[in-house]
Amino acid sequence: MLPYSKSLLIIPTYNEIDNIENMLSTLTSLYPELNILIIEDGSPDGTANIVKKFMEQTSRVNIIERTGKLGLGTAYIAGFNWALERDFEYVFEMDCDFSHDPKDIPTLLGAALENDLVIGSRYIGGIRIINWPMHRLLLSYFAGVYTRIITGLNILDATGGFKCFKRSALESLNLDRVFSNGYSFQIELNFKIWAKGLKVKEVPIVFTERRDGESKMSGGIVYEAVFAVLKLRLRKIFGLLD
Repeated sequence: MLPYSKSLLIIPTYNEIDNIENMLSTLTSLYPELNILIIEDGSPDGTANIVKKFMEQTSRVNIIERTGKLGLGTAYIAGFNWALERDFEYVFEMDCDFSHDPKDIPTLLGAALENDLVIGSRYIGGIRIINWPMHRLLLSYFAGVYTRIITGLNILDATGGFKCFKRSALESLNLDRVFSNGYSFQIELNFKIWAKGLKVKEVPIVFTERRDGESKMSGGIVYEAVFAVLKLRLRKIFGLLD
């Protein structure tokens, strides 16, 4: 029996009206004991209203409403702090757009019983990505190669956003000192946990490009990731990684 009641799934949202109802229906149906926290960044499309309707039906669904689009990294930090203030032992990151399959949650949670961080990997055993244009695939793949070369981080999918942290792994991090806010946020947390000698495991998932809504990827996110990797390496060299 997996510890769903001790697990929290964090989902950041911005303008996810096309996905949020289906996602919450799917999750609460598959895993009625799983706790869900939506970090809602002031979506003008009414995403928060859908979440609040589910909150009337179950205490397992919760929401943090923020004043605007404040970024992926700060959303997850808010969620992590919320989890650590409570008695959750396992904390997930997952997207709202069904690019991450909710049916993979048991695989990640099962692996987290014996590891500190579990990453749903798009590159274990070959490339497992559906409906991405070639330029996006190449960008993601070579971002991973670049990260491994610069940092030595032995993870194939360093930018993946479907993952499960053991509580003790989050407690080992100084969340106030996390400097990344875009997709490099994933690299930073992976690197810091790995650099502490904690157990990191990748498990295979199939990633499917979002079915509805708009992608949040931008050029600025890519540039941030490039410089964040260099910053992490330099901080480790000079003993400033925390």
